[in-house]
Amino acid sequence: MDTSVTHTRVRNAFRLRGPGRLRLFRLTVILPVLALLLAGLATGSLRSVFDEGTAWDVVFWTVTIGVVEFLPVPAWRSLQVSVALPLFMAVAFLYEPVVAGAITFLASSDPRELKREVTVLHALFNRSQASLAVMTASAVFHGLAGYEIDSLPGVFPVALLAVLSDYAVNVLLVATDSSLMHRMRVGAVLRRFRIGNPMEFGVSYLGLGFLGLLLARLHVVVDPWAVAVFVMPLLLVRQMFFRTRALEDAARALKDREVILRSLSNRMAEERQDERTQIAGYLHDDLAQMLYRMSLHIDISRKHLTAGQSLEALDELAAIQDTKDRTLQLIRSLIKDLHRSPLGRAGLTEAISSFCEDLEKSSGIEFVLDLREVEMPPPIQLLCYQVTREGIMNIIKHAEATRVDVTLEPTGEGGRVTIKDDGKGFDPEQGSPEGHFGLAMMRERAQISGGSLTIESAPGQGSTVVAEFSTAWMSDADLESHRALGLSSNDPA
Repeated sequence: MDTSVTHTRVRNAFRLRGPGRLRLFRLTVILPVLALLLAGLATGSLRSVFDEGTAWDVVFWTVTIGVVEFLPVPAWRSLQVSVALPLFMAVAFLYEPVVAGAITFLASSDPRELKREVTVLHALFNRSQASLAVMTASAVFHGLAGYEIDSLPGVFPVALLAVLSDYAVNVLLVATDSSLMHRMRVGAVLRRFRIGNPMEFGVSYLGLGFLGLLLARLHVVVDPWAVAVFVMPLLLVRQMFFRTRALEDAARALKDREVILRSLSNRMAEERQDERTQIAGYLHDDLAQMLYRMSLHIDISRKHLTAGQSLEALDELAAIQDTKDRTLQLIRSLIKDLHRSPLGRAGLTEAISSFCEDLEKSSGIEFVLDLREVEMPPPIQLLCYQVTREGIMNIIKHAEATRVDVTLEPTGEGGRVTIKDDGKGFDPEQGSPEGHFGLAMMRERAQISGGSLTIESAPGQGSTVVAEFSTAWMSDADLESHRALGLSSNDPA
C-alpha cells in the first residue's frame, strides 16, 4: 500500500476487540475537525469564499475530487487508497486551511457509503482525517510561502514540506485506527503502507505532490476548467497501482513457491536417504546373513558328497532350499515396505485416529474426531494425512488450545479435512505463529491434488483450517489401477 501517493481510508471491521477504544479515537479526530470547520463558518472564513465570487471554483474542486475519489484502489485488508493526492494538494496550495479542509471533507467520497458498508462514525472519521491532513498541509504552505503562487521554483521546497506534513498526519491517523481495529501493532500496519520499493515510493509521492503544485498554478494562471484535463492521467495512475500491486503479489507468490518447492525437495531427499538406510539395513542384517548361511550349507553339502554321505547331503540341500525361500520372502518384504504408504494398512482414518490418540495422551488436549471413509488414491491420502498432521502439530505448539475437532468427510471430487481448535487464534494475513511458510506448505500440499486450503482465525477466537483434496486430476484408468492393485482407501499399502 502506498499511502504516499494518495490519502488512505479505512474499511469497516467486523471483528473487534475493545470497540470502545476505537470509537473514542475516532471521535477525538472527528469532533475537533468539525469544530474547526464550524468555527470557520462562524468567523466568516468560509463565507468569504462566496463573497469573493469563487464559489464556483470551490464547487468545481469539490465535484472533481469527489469523482476521482469514487475510484479507489483496494490495498491491504481494511485499507483503500485513492489517486486524488494532486487534487488535494492543489486545494491546500490554493485556499486557506479551513476552506481547504471543508472542500476535502465534502469531496472525500467513498462508494461504500452509498452501499452502507461503513457506519456513519466510520465515514465521518475517513472524511475528518483526510480534512485534517489537508488543513495541516495548507497551514504549512501558506505559513511559509504566503498565499501567492508566483514562481514554482520559489515555492517548490515549501510545497514539498506541505506534502510531507499531509502524508505524516494521514498515515499516523490511519495506522492508529487500523491497529485498534485489527489489534495489531502500529509498526506492523505501517509496513504495509507502500506499493513498490522505498525509492519508488519517495519519487512517486514527491512527483504527485509537484503535480498538485502545477495544478494550483494552472488554476491561477489559465482557467479552473483547464485542471480537468489532468484528471484523465490520474486514472492511468490508478491503473498503474493495480499493475504494481499485481506484480508484487505475483513476485511474492513466486518467491513463496520457490521456498516451498525447495523444502519439498529437501524432504524428498531425506525420505530417499531413509529408504537407502532401510535397504542397507535389510541387506546387512537379513539378506547378507541368509546368503552366508546358504554358502555354509553349500560347503557342507560338497564335503558330504565328496565323502559319499548322500543322506547328509540331501539334508543340507533341504536346508539350502529353506534358506532360499526365506531369502525370497525377505526380498519381497523389502519391496513391499518400500512401496508401503506411511499410513499403514489400516488407511487414512485409522492413521489420523491413532495420531490424535497418541497426542491426546501426551498433551492433555481433548480430541473430538468425526472420521468417515473417503475414497482417494494413496498419494492423495498421504497428502491429506500430512496436512492434517501439520495442522494439529501447529495447534499443539502454538494455539494453547484445550479442545481440537477433526473432521474427515467425502466430497463430490475427493475429501475434506476440517481442523478446529479453541485456542488463542492469530491473524491469518500476518501469518501463523510458527511462520509464514508453515501455512504455505500446507496450502501447497492441498493444491498439489487440485484442492485448496482456507484458514479462518482471529486473535482470541481460535482457528479453523479446511483442506479440500480432489482426485479430479487423476484419470479413471489411474483410479482403476489403484483398485486393481488392492490400493483402496482402507489399504494404502
